[in-house]
Amino acid sequence: MEENMGRLFAVIIFTATIHAIDTLSYSVRIAGIKTKRLAMALSLFNIIVLISRTANMIQAPLLGSMVDKAIAQGQVSLLLKGFRMIIFSATVGSIVGAAMIPSFVEIFSRGIIAFERAGSVPVLISNAVYRGSFKKIKESFKKPRISLLKRYCFDKIPPTFLILNLIITSVSTIGVLSAIYAGALLPDYRITASQLSGIINGTATILLAVLVDPQAAMITDQTLQGIRERQEANAMVVLLITGKIFGTLLSQLIFLPASKIVVLLTTFLVK
Repeated sequence: MEENMGRLFAVIIFTATIHAIDTLSYSVRIAGIKTKRLAMALSLFNIIVLISRTANMIQAPLLGSMVDKAIAQGQVSLLLKGFRMIIFSATVGSIVGAAMIPSFVEIFSRGIIAFERAGSVPVLISNAVYRGSFKKIKESFKKPRISLLKRYCFDKIPPTFLILNLIITSVSTIGVLSAIYAGALLPDYRITASQLSGIINGTATILLAVLVDPQAAMITDQTLQGIRERQEANAMVVLLITGKIFGTLLSQLIFLPASKIVVLLTTFLVK
């Protein structure tokens, strides 16, 4: 039991880290607009995404081993509480990421300019270490202020941004978790059940790519071209982040229904 608690704690930390980085990814557009180097900003952020992917690679087998242990020890009924905690850690990670955005935009914007001067990532890292750039990072930290939201032009951003991102986030947050939990409920067919997570996350990814990302890209490009004000792009990012946070909360409600759907699909497939 204690061993499983250790695994659960590790999965919670990794999940929070993944969602914090996902939330910070929305602010890359702001940094790109601020420095007028959007392509460079997106490319540089991919380095940070490696942390998220590494956390995801470690998290998946830990979660799988946790479920296998619960099945072997006849403690499947205890898994639900643990999965709820994992989903809640996604919410906490998203909120932490949102709180870090003002500081991250400032630091990342400076990093983009420094990267342009350095010409390569290794030189950028070397300059940061040997020239004491890390000390300057402290000066870039900013407290998140809700009062700043009054400046943003939310009425000029399609409300579908909030709704669609909320739904898509809620589905993607529990895609893997619901499939793995369904596998715990059907231990004899847990491999089939776990493979269905690809369908859930794939659907969410398609919806994101078709319905949300193109609009976000258009608003970003129009801001760079001077067609829209920068505050409109900021409002877009706020709506995306709000949708993400509330989406992780909504995932608590749809987790069990999604798991039951996976159970039904698995039962249908193995007949």
